[in-house]
Amino acid sequence: MSTVTLSPASTTAPGNPSVFYRNKSTTTAGSKCRTRFRSKPIFAALVEEARPRSLPPARGNNNNNNINGAVPELNSGVSSIVPASRNRADDIQAESKALARAVNASVYSPELIKLKYASRPFKVLRRTLQILVGLGSFGVKLWVDQLQGQLEQNRRARAVELRETFTRLGPTFVKIGQGLSTRPDLCPPEFLEELSELQDALPTFPDAEAFACIEKELGLSLDSIYSSISSSPIAAASLGQVYKAQLKYSGQFVAVKVQRPGIEEAIGLDFYLIRGLGFLINKYVDFISSDVVALIDEFARRVYQELNYVQEGQNARRFKKLYADKEEVLVPDIYWDYTSGKVLTMDWVDGVKLNEQAIIEGQGLKVLDLVNTGIQCSLRQLLEYGYFHADPHPGNLLATPEGKLAFLDFGMMSETPEEARFAIIGHVVHMVNRDYEAMARDYYALDFLAPEVDVTPIVPALRNFFDDALNSTVSELNFKTIVDGLGAVLYQYPFNVPAYYALILRSLTVLEGLALYADPNFKVLAASYPYFAKRLLTDPNPYLRDALIELLFKDGKFRWNRLENLLVQGKQDRDFSAKEALQPVLKLLLDPEGEELRSLVIKEAIRVTEAITIGTMIDAYNSIPDPLKSFLPNGNGIGIPMTDAEIESMMELRAQVLRIWGLLRSSDNIDPAILQPILQVLQEPEARNLGGRVFGGITQRLAARMLQQVLRSPTTARAPSV
Repeated sequence: MSTVTLSPASTTAPGNPSVFYRNKSTTTAGSKCRTRFRSKPIFAALVEEARPRSLPPARGNNNNNNINGAVPELNSGVSSIVPASRNRADDIQAESKALARAVNASVYSPELIKLKYASRPFKVLRRTLQILVGLGSFGVKLWVDQLQGQLEQNRRARAVELRETFTRLGPTFVKIGQGLSTRPDLCPPEFLEELSELQDALPTFPDAEAFACIEKELGLSLDSIYSSISSSPIAAASLGQVYKAQLKYSGQFVAVKVQRPGIEEAIGLDFYLIRGLGFLINKYVDFISSDVVALIDEFARRVYQELNYVQEGQNARRFKKLYADKEEVLVPDIYWDYTSGKVLTMDWVDGVKLNEQAIIEGQGLKVLDLVNTGIQCSLRQLLEYGYFHADPHPGNLLATPEGKLAFLDFGMMSETPEEARFAIIGHVVHMVNRDYEAMARDYYALDFLAPEVDVTPIVPALRNFFDDALNSTVSELNFKTIVDGLGAVLYQYPFNVPAYYALILRSLTVLEGLALYADPNFKVLAASYPYFAKRLLTDPNPYLRDALIELLFKDGKFRWNRLENLLVQGKQDRDFSAKEALQPVLKLLLDPEGEELRSLVIKEAIRVTEAITIGTMIDAYNSIPDPLKSFLPNGNGIGIPMTDAEIESMMELRAQVLRIWGLLRSSDNIDPAILQPILQVLQEPEARNLGGRVFGGITQRLAARMLQQVLRSPTTARAPSV
């Protein structure tokens, strides 16, 4: 990669007097550009950990503060993630000026787009024919290959043709290709490989136009900003292209993303056509119950947001604040002084795309470890804070040499409503319990169904699908299997899939697709279950607390195996706290509305106490030498008539309870404070009453067994087989 060194001694670039060139690259755009990308052993990307740096003042900015490391302040607003030596007021001022530079950024408006293109029928017709010819000719070639039995033989050639067709059709279809490039379950390997080039190796636009755009947008000459800048793009994506530059005043390397000229016109016309198709689908296609036009509008709104690079910078700051507290996650920082609606400047790092398995493993890293990091971060995005990256294709997820996962490109973001976050977790619990009535009711909270819709007919459809799917354990279910199965249910009933849910499905299927490159048997749910277990055990939210109780109690009986499994899975999450796991249920236990739970707990506490007491007596009896056992009453050591099955059940229960206690004690962050919630509970008046009820129940149970011992016939006495 050659660079443009900005120096008065250099030669002035033609048509751009403020840009100076030295060692100009002879590499041209197009296919040669793609070859250059492939030859790089490590894919150069957009981000780097913030490190000491200083920035020159932007034009009109009189601040001369130096910027050192970026320090997150997690308890303040998005703009609080500012470099240490630059105060927050200066950073807010720089961000405000960037916003002013982007004041004329386009916003998606279906009405304005319709008004614009309804009066241009010839342009609309020309674009329609262009799309039909491009995709139609490709479809005909596939059909001919199938007729001639040459699908396998021509697969590579057809993959290249599809990539080139999407590229010619422009940014909208490039994004479709990017989505397909992460779906090995839908596309053969040859197509995946070719379509993956759509992520960062698209044809470029002229460098002179890009450099002129930077100067116009920022109001500064290039030689006043950079000491050097790459003479050609490092990467070219659907909406813009990226240059590597070195800031003149600090020596810091940055990525400079410049928007493609005429991009708004191109995507505006495409969305006008796609929206028209959506109206036809809504009107004439009965098996699709969702509002297709609403989904198209949501997607278009996200794409238009990507055209505002100041908005993308704000998205990156918010994402960094929420999720970069984990050491294995890397998020870029933004340089507001050099950012506008069409120019974005951020940190730089060297990294490898997540689907480049051979290169990643050659650096001693494991793809599945990185994918798991992505899944855990995505779960926090979707279910903890609700703010999530909606476009996680391999070009936006990079493995750094240090083994971190770098998130890039924050143009397309979305949010999960708070009620839906808890409903999704509850939905998983209900699926585990095979509680299909509750699963159907979850669709109200998920905003899939209007409140007046009766869910009764939906229950049998859920039962038919999940009874078959759940023959395997939940952790063995493929995410795509669940999506496809639910899709079959959705088509039969009046569901309306919210736009946020469609983006969630896209995000998770992309991650599962990436994992399938490395392990064809990878299951997203298996990797996600520790997070769900931790949230159920520790989250005080009433919805999740009730979901936990539903999971642990069935038909009035406590399911210790479920609790043990939750603890085993929860401990795999590094943020799991055994101390926190005790608190939500304990608080509910003493709540005035917790009488039903108290009755269940009292019953189970009696069983456990009896099991531990009798189990301890049996252990003591078994430890006595055989000659001495004959001197004990009844020769059984416990003096209580019990069948072998009863004794076996009690010993199993005691063993399970002791295993669970061992899991709590073996937690990485265990300390004596784990007992603090219990001690606090015991000090409550209601707890003393609860303890009295448990003690009374145990006394009654033991008295009943002793009465049985007194009244039983001597001939029926038998020692336990232990």
